[in-house]
Amino acid sequence: MTTTAVNPGVGDAAFEDATYRKVSWRLVPFLLLCYVVAYLDRVNVGFAKLQMLNDLKFSETIYGLGAGIFFIGYFLFEVPSNVILHKVGARIWIARIMITWGVISAAMMFVTTPTMFYVLRFLLGIAEAGFFPGIILYLTYWYPANRRGRTTTFFMTAIALSGVIGGPLSGWVMQAFDGHNGWSGWQWMFLLEGIPSILVGLVVLAYLDDRIAHAKWLTADEKALLERNIASEDAHKEDPPIRTVMSSPRVWLMSAIYFCFVMGLYGVSFWLPTIIKQTGVKGALDIGLLTAIPYGCAVVGMVLMAYSADRSGERRWHIAIPAVLGALGLVLSVQWHDSTALAMVALTLATIGILTTLPLFWSLPTAFLAGTGAAAGIALINSLGNLAGFLSPYAVGWLKDLTHSTDSGMYLLAACLVAGAALTLSVPARMVGSKS
Repeated sequence: MTTTAVNPGVGDAAFEDATYRKVSWRLVPFLLLCYVVAYLDRVNVGFAKLQMLNDLKFSETIYGLGAGIFFIGYFLFEVPSNVILHKVGARIWIARIMITWGVISAAMMFVTTPTMFYVLRFLLGIAEAGFFPGIILYLTYWYPANRRGRTTTFFMTAIALSGVIGGPLSGWVMQAFDGHNGWSGWQWMFLLEGIPSILVGLVVLAYLDDRIAHAKWLTADEKALLERNIASEDAHKEDPPIRTVMSSPRVWLMSAIYFCFVMGLYGVSFWLPTIIKQTGVKGALDIGLLTAIPYGCAVVGMVLMAYSADRSGERRWHIAIPAVLGALGLVLSVQWHDSTALAMVALTLATIGILTTLPLFWSLPTAFLAGTGAAAGIALINSLGNLAGFLSPYAVGWLKDLTHSTDSGMYLLAACLVAGAALTLSVPARMVGSKS
């Protein structure tokens, strides 16, 4: 631990707040940028669908399987990837992840058959495995629990921001570049949206610091304060062997909760453009602009709920209530599908509710795991939960082919969100440091 002879940070709340503001301004905007380009590459296939299914003669089931198979590769490599990050450091490993997934995402432009579609989506999942849980783990190196909720939320607003930015951008690229150089708009979209991941990955190598002790932009007193707070919190956490983590009932309960929420997330992420199109909106750019509305509102909802949770110290109800509201929004989107305006209201409610649950969920497992146990536990929870990313688009696609409507798929996702809310409230408050 770094020490100094004179330490003005001891007992000085203003100094502590200023130090964490300095850390946040250094880390959070850059990590948010990383996640924006990551998430854009993960879900832009939802926009590509508007053109590529017709170009390549793919069915809805083929699309759903291809969109979801990403998460099989993700699942298989998530835990080892996060453990490697904990061992070798976030800087090198996050850079490796971003550069490889950027290359594979751009290569999606060459898809011509279902097999190529499946293989590249599977490889994309392998490439990205470890990125999100790695960032969640990385934040535990810098922030104690009472500050991590808001920080994680700001980071995860990248999901919503990628929708705000990516929707109009994807729609514009597909419409403006369609036919240039003999390529379809969806091919240009994969190429142009893969390049930023490669460039940002290179910047990671120069910008990120693995640990507090490595940060040259912090003073000795600031490092001492940060390390003292982390050490104090870690003293009350578990750092069990990886084998114990894998068999922990608490970790599996967290995985089940996250699975339910991710079912809702990717139902919206992969199918939002299609649902909007079904209300009567035709142009790719118009659809892209409309998708920005639910995501933009979700940014506000996520931040406000995180402030409320951190201020009150309560976690479980702050997760369960938005999940139920998200379910209600999905149900209403089915009931109001004949009106674009009403459907947008419902989809906005659904998106706010679903996206608000996700960052606050991560305050639960990080409240009782530390060290290598945290690296393995967070990765296991994320990988098992993200299997819903495979099941959700495949199930909705299969139901759409079967019923010629997305209605039954939305009901399924709504039920999953309600189940996630119920499981969240079953977690003992004392286990996750919640005040109620």
